[in-house]
Amino acid sequence: MFYLVTQRVLSRDLRLFIRRSISKQWGFTVINWSKYASFRSQWLTHNFNKKLPTVGRLASSTRFFSEDRIPSIDLEEEDEGHQLPSVVQTYQTASVQSRRISPFLKQLKHCGSPSDVLDLTCKYAPTPRQVSNCLTQMWFTTKKMSEDQRRYELQLMFNHPAFDRLLQSSIKAVGHLNTEAIAYSLLSMVNLGVPQRSRVVQTFLRHCQEKLNDFDEKGLSILASCLVHMEENANVAALKEGMRMMVEMRLPEIKSVLALQTMMRVLGKDTPLDLKRKLEVKVLSMTDQFTLPNTQYMISTMATMGFYSKPLLDICSKKMIENLHGIPFNRLLPVLLSCRELYYRDLDLLNGISDYVASLIDVWTNKQLLLLLSAFESLAFCPDALMKALTEKIIGNPGALTLKDILCVLKVYSSLNYDLKHQRQLFLDGVTQALCSYLPMIPTFELLRSVYYLSVLGCFPSAPLQQLMNEDSINQLKATAPRIFQNQENMLRTVDLCLRLDAPALPVPLILPSFLLGETTSRCEPSVKPWLSHSLKSLLEEQENAILQEMLLVENFYLIDAVIIKPSLSQSSAHDSSAGDELSPAASSQRIALISSSNACCYGTSRPRGPLAVMIRHLKILGYDCVLMMDQELESMSEQHRLDFLRTCIFPESRRPEESLTE
Repeated sequence: MFYLVTQRVLSRDLRLFIRRSISKQWGFTVINWSKYASFRSQWLTHNFNKKLPTVGRLASSTRFFSEDRIPSIDLEEEDEGHQLPSVVQTYQTASVQSRRISPFLKQLKHCGSPSDVLDLTCKYAPTPRQVSNCLTQMWFTTKKMSEDQRRYELQLMFNHPAFDRLLQSSIKAVGHLNTEAIAYSLLSMVNLGVPQRSRVVQTFLRHCQEKLNDFDEKGLSILASCLVHMEENANVAALKEGMRMMVEMRLPEIKSVLALQTMMRVLGKDTPLDLKRKLEVKVLSMTDQFTLPNTQYMISTMATMGFYSKPLLDICSKKMIENLHGIPFNRLLPVLLSCRELYYRDLDLLNGISDYVASLIDVWTNKQLLLLLSAFESLAFCPDALMKALTEKIIGNPGALTLKDILCVLKVYSSLNYDLKHQRQLFLDGVTQALCSYLPMIPTFELLRSVYYLSVLGCFPSAPLQQLMNEDSINQLKATAPRIFQNQENMLRTVDLCLRLDAPALPVPLILPSFLLGETTSRCEPSVKPWLSHSLKSLLEEQENAILQEMLLVENFYLIDAVIIKPSLSQSSAHDSSAGDELSPAASSQRIALISSSNACCYGTSRPRGPLAVMIRHLKILGYDCVLMMDQELESMSEQHRLDFLRTCIFPESRRPEESLTE
């Protein structure tokens, strides 16, 4: 009986609503039904709250209808398994057809800013689905704006009186939206800057948890792209864990590469290794579907997960090499940064990118070029083609460089020990001239950095050096924060050694105060490499008058793994000609400095990088012959192979006859 009465009440409401909609379309006077709605709300809530909870909740609102169609919350809900009345079902079909010509949706598409959308909501009472459409449209309108315009429009949005009402409406509507609409609404709110701990965002997160099993592949992908950028909290953590289980369960059914990549990103670095292996197998089975953007996105996705898969990375690299031309800057830079994070370096890919960027040297801005250059430097790779083109561009117009650009250029060129060849003086003069124009305003620590980089390059301009050593700069360096003191001390000691050993011709002799150079006794005592020590001692058993010194500290700064002192090749002839005259120890012996390093050379070459290059330069000035060895290569050799290699480097005069013939 109660159910029949309720059905009649709903049917009468619908007839009244239809008349109201028709009267508005034809300009008739519209009756205010708020009092009636309030009465109906109280009556239904009082009498049928237990029987019909959905209707009771809906009746608690004073606004029931939009002006173009009946809200989906009145149509799509069923009460405890009962069928909706036939009149409601009939009107639902008519409503779906009317949506195609909804004036609200037509006007919504033409809104060009969030404020336009909010103004539109003041003219209409949007349905739950339209509330979701409004949030999505507000986000879409900001995507194509400049950063300044976007910031201004978002400020207007937050100050708009209708914005709070729209969010309140979304809270009421979330329970009646499908999963895709919920995901899009949540993504839109997060991207619009709605506080993530606010009630509306947390409400949507809880509803996503409740309906997670109902999300399809597309909905999970949208939700994942939202969670990637959200702050960690209880609801987000629970949703991520639920999504991890959903991905593992539905992995065989996923068909979209982009959807799979988005889900992988939200799983993050805490993903169990066995799941990472399953994802790797799944992705490898889909590589034939990869588009060029898929390959770029996959590399950054693997970096986000902290998962290194060489087969997959090699496939992505090969695909990129084949299609390098046309890749925009905003996709190229993340690829290089992701390669750095994964410790992945493909020589063909890096050379290809270098050549490609060099061909666009006049198209891209200095900022873009230097960001790419810094990414290459972080990979310890010297992009010769790019650096050659950039050198010519800087020589042509050094005044276009900002102070930040100058520091970046000097850092990369000194770190990679790039050979400027015949352009060296022109390049250094241009960069130094640009640097001197910023001396009146440059911070002291940035001045120290620039002088250090120039010293590594073997360039000693007097103006920056004199400013670095004036009283004000020295006092500021003394007050350096502890967190950067060690780095500052190393730079100061390098500059000091360059001034003493390179002995540049300066107008006024410059010496750094000793109190800025730190205490050398505080340096940690390094350990001897057992495999190298054993091989060298075995080698010296074959030689007479050869002395081994291990872990030798030179100039209280440069640490040498081993020094072998042996008689000079010309010692015997010099002894005969001198007829008893004594020779100095330096003249009568040869000092060979063995320097082993794990990652001190540019990738793919034997060219030492900045600090090591300065060390070798200074050791040669001090009379040492330097032999550079790669740790990984030597350690992986057999004992006999290592001995033969060291014998060739240190005692070339004692090579076996068969070794000479093989050369």
